[in-house]
Amino acid sequence: MAHTRMQAALPTTWAEKFRNWSEPLVRYQASLAAARRTLLVVQLGGPVGDRGSFAGTGNAIARLLSQKLDLGLASPWHTTRDPVVAFGSLLALISGSLGKMGADIALLAQSELAAVHIAGGGGSSAMAHKNNPVAAEVLVSLARFNAGLSGTLNQAMVHENERSGAAWTLEWMVLPQMAVTAGAGLRLALQLLDQLRFGTE
Repeated sequence: MAHTRMQAALPTTWAEKFRNWSEPLVRYQASLAAARRTLLVVQLGGPVGDRGSFAGTGNAIARLLSQKLDLGLASPWHTTRDPVVAFGSLLALISGSLGKMGADIALLAQSELAAVHIAGGGGSSAMAHKNNPVAAEVLVSLARFNAGLSGTLNQAMVHENERSGAAWTLEWMVLPQMAVTAGAGLRLALQLLDQLRFGTE
């Protein structure tokens, strides 16, 4: 049974439910592949980000460096952080889609509905009959956490003049946490899908 606004609506299929969970992830995988040449790029700008201190050879050095390191070639990006922030936004999208899946599963596993059962879900110390949807709940928490961090990462777009120590510091406080959070969500989602049982299964 499909549910709209938390109320029973019309019958649907598991295939449709899974499609809604998986299609965004397929799009994000394509976005990650496309970002390789726009995100993993050479950063060579010199002291003020204009390659002016390389006696006219800055562009040639950057081109050769990108070839040697198998990185994309880009203009200096000391203060243009949009590719980094876009990557953070993609991590938040991944977490958000996994959180949607987690929320759906937690609702489907409610005792009153029992559309799915989570094998090896979380037990209760006080109520032995319970099978808490812990992994599904954690996916929701990770999604909300990365959504908040994404907003904080956007603050790193505000660079003063030609280089900002504050914005860079903020970036590196936030971005690693976002990557770890998205990775943890992907690992947990695979585990949760493997634990799902349907009907009398």
